Amino acid sequence: MNILITGASRGLGLALADESLKRGHSVIAAVRSPEHGGKLAELRERYGANVETAMFDVTDETAIARFAAGYAARGKRLEAIINNAAILTERGSSIEELDMTEVARTFDVNVLGPMRVVKHLLPLMDGTGGVIVNISSEAGSLHGAYGGDYAYGTSKTALNMFTEQLKHAVKPRGIAVYAVHPGWMKTDMGGSEAPGDPRTSASGILDLIERRTAPSRRFSFVDYSGSAMDI
Repeated sequence: MNILITGASRGLGLALADESLKRGHSVIAAVRSPEHGGKLAELRERYGANVETAMFDVTDETAIARFAAGYAARGKRLEAIINNAAILTERGSSIEELDMTEVARTFDVNVLGPMRVVKHLLPLMDGTGGVIVNISSEAGSLHGAYGGDYAYGTSKTALNMFTEQLKHAVKPRGIAVYAVHPGWMKTDMGGSEAPGDPRTSASGILDLIERRTAPSRRFSFVDYSGSAMDI
């Protein structure tokens, strides 16, 4: 299975790449620039040609389209896309203090980024069935909303809606789509106090991609084990 992962250079993205390779899949690790792909070097040493680096920023539609065209020209197909790249800004800011430039940047990465990726890479999945995973968060749940997280929380709610829209659009092609809460993990974003391990989350997400786990519910918002999340 060819699996493209955005934000693959660290944290959950790196764990997803590692887990995918351990299971015998090929990984296309999307990073913004060569210096952001340093942590992938060890995976390339261990897995060789099964690891490919794609240089594009999810905010750069031209670069994404260029990658997609080049990948298609090589006769390649994708079986899975994991939209993992995201940023966390303005946490704890009051509405009076909110930097709207940062809010717009958050939406550009966290919502429009996955939309751009799917827009240009979806044709590479035609005829494959396949799975698209958008890495979401419990912060995007209306039911569990908490204060002080305007940018990230609302971006993940919007990502959940995009997931629902996409799910209905691609269902006739046999493509499954999930918005996945990976848990609070020890990563640069999650911090050192987080209880979770990104390797555990990565394993659960790969089970979804391999369809070992098949959530049975109306909505596509689930945690990494496939259990339903509150909308």
